[in-house]
Amino acid sequence: MTQLPLTPDGQTPIRVLTIAGTDSGGGAGIQADSRTFAMCGVHACVAVAAVTVQNTVGVSAFHEIPPEIVAGQVRAVVTDIGIGAAKTGMLASTEIIESVASVCNELGIGRDRRIPLLVDPVSASMHGDPLLHESALDALRTTLIPMATIVTPNLDEVSLLTGIDVVDDATARTAAEALHAMGAQYALVKGGHLRTSTSSTDILFDGSEFLEFTSPRIHTSNDHGGGDTLGSAIVSALAHGWTVPDAVAFGKEWVTKSLAASYDLGAGHGPVSPLWRLHDAEDA
Repeated sequence: MTQLPLTPDGQTPIRVLTIAGTDSGGGAGIQADSRTFAMCGVHACVAVAAVTVQNTVGVSAFHEIPPEIVAGQVRAVVTDIGIGAAKTGMLASTEIIESVASVCNELGIGRDRRIPLLVDPVSASMHGDPLLHESALDALRTTLIPMATIVTPNLDEVSLLTGIDVVDDATARTAAEALHAMGAQYALVKGGHLRTSTSSTDILFDGSEFLEFTSPRIHTSNDHGGGDTLGSAIVSALAHGWTVPDAVAFGKEWVTKSLAASYDLGAGHGPVSPLWRLHDAEDA
């Protein structure tokens, strides 16, 4: 696959920002974002929105960071270090979502702005544990998604946000249209959780055209952090100035390779692994 260029030693790499929650088990959230950013050759900045009590079998609790502290982290990074793109993950509450939207508006982050924004509307863990207060779904729909350069829900999140259960290509396209109607510049409906399919197809919609990105289905239960890894790869490409469709194509291939390199960890679902790039470099 075509890789993002690596910055020569001693030169400042492109910077990206994730606004999300932690994963104490290291498989998803900010930890997964940071691993992918590093493997993509960009510098990771982070704004912690929530701290989870989590391992490979589930999330037992989480603690929200005060909204003004979340916004303060974003402001501190962007005004000093500067970033080429940003993504959101677990934001937990209406108050945090509104605070993030406000500071992004202030700093020129979002669709049709200087800095592209990927919104991953994290609502529940892969085990079904809630990561977002139910009352915050409206804030996602009306406040944050309209700011998105691209929104990237999984199928469970699609159902929560739109009320559409994706079971095939036709319903995936209907869901993409509904997400785009919320205001996102691009809507990506990810098909990785559609287990009945022999392949994994993600559908991208820009308001007029559908694009499909298909890869062979990787048969593994070690898929923790797959959505974070996809989003982080897309954001890394966007920060390099790639178009959204090209960035999605890059992210799709990246997460497919990361799924193939996933490994066992603990008693539950192990993580996808972007460390495959190290082995590719050794073989080059």
